[in-house]
Amino acid sequence: MKRWQLWLGFLISAVLLYFSLRGLKLNLVWEALQGAHYLWLLPGIAVYFVGVWVRSWRWHYLLRPLKKIPTKTMFPIVTIGYMGNNIYPARAGEVLRAVILKQRESVPISASLATILVERIFDGVIMLAFVFLNLPELAKLTVDSGFVGSIQQIAIWGAIIFIGALAVFLLAAMFPKITEAVLNWLIDRVLPAKIREKVRDISLRFLSGLESLRSPFEAIMIFFTSAIIWLLETGKYWFVMHAFNFEVSFFALMLMNGIVNLATTIPSAPGYIGTFDAPGIALLSAYNVPPEMAAGYTLVLHAALWFPITVLGAYYYLRQPLRWGSKELNALKSSQTEITIDQVKGEDQ
Repeated sequence: MKRWQLWLGFLISAVLLYFSLRGLKLNLVWEALQGAHYLWLLPGIAVYFVGVWVRSWRWHYLLRPLKKIPTKTMFPIVTIGYMGNNIYPARAGEVLRAVILKQRESVPISASLATILVERIFDGVIMLAFVFLNLPELAKLTVDSGFVGSIQQIAIWGAIIFIGALAVFLLAAMFPKITEAVLNWLIDRVLPAKIREKVRDISLRFLSGLESLRSPFEAIMIFFTSAIIWLLETGKYWFVMHAFNFEVSFFALMLMNGIVNLATTIPSAPGYIGTFDAPGIALLSAYNVPPEMAAGYTLVLHAALWFPITVLGAYYYLRQPLRWGSKELNALKSSQTEITIDQVKGEDQ
């Protein structure tokens, strides 16, 4: 709690919530919530969990060069990761599922973290694709649309970051010997002698997690799977929309999905409070959805995305929790899951 990053996240969430709810007539928000047909959440949640299963298959696919682990084994670990992201700050669930995988399947943490980073990069590329596919329509919404008005600039910078990172990872995977030589050269010339071997060991383990990207076919498969995952999640947006008295196109919900998930990369309180809600309300309002209706929908959608997966992740975790006193758990608990070089080396051994 002493870390300034944590308090910054709470501050950002509070500011975004204030601006997103400012000026709303709360009695109309309440009426929208009371008038919603919540049975529509059931097919939305079902479609969402199909997406989580596909996400588990994608991780199984990425990990195949390290160890062949069935998708049914990966699914509980993925849900635990979601739970961690929802209740801890700084996406600690990503580290949590790498630690769980190490304890249950003996996959080195640094290697599994590499596969998780690959996942996130592909997710970011898909989110940007959702935005760019709708840029012509987005241009019509920028007048008096507040948050939405700057999305074009955000998308351009996001594309540079995510596509640049993807290019680096693909090149590192396709040319492992050259990458290893470059890393060794940098380590020997930049880092102090006392930590060189530790960093070298971690770096090589990390590179092993990129092996699934060594062929164009493998990269295309991961990209295709990522697109399916996010289209299924947009399906949940579509089902939840039918619980409320408004309608926008599926493409508009794809745009909303892309924008809110890019926004959740901003530091925030646990559960993406504010960073999810503010852009969602702003976008729907720009589509002429009444702001109070947009707020009710976004709040219910956020809860439907947060609650079921968090409960299921907690259930799977409690069935087989981390072993107290283990190196992996101590590393996870240390400094809000900030893993030092010494800790990662110790965990991977």
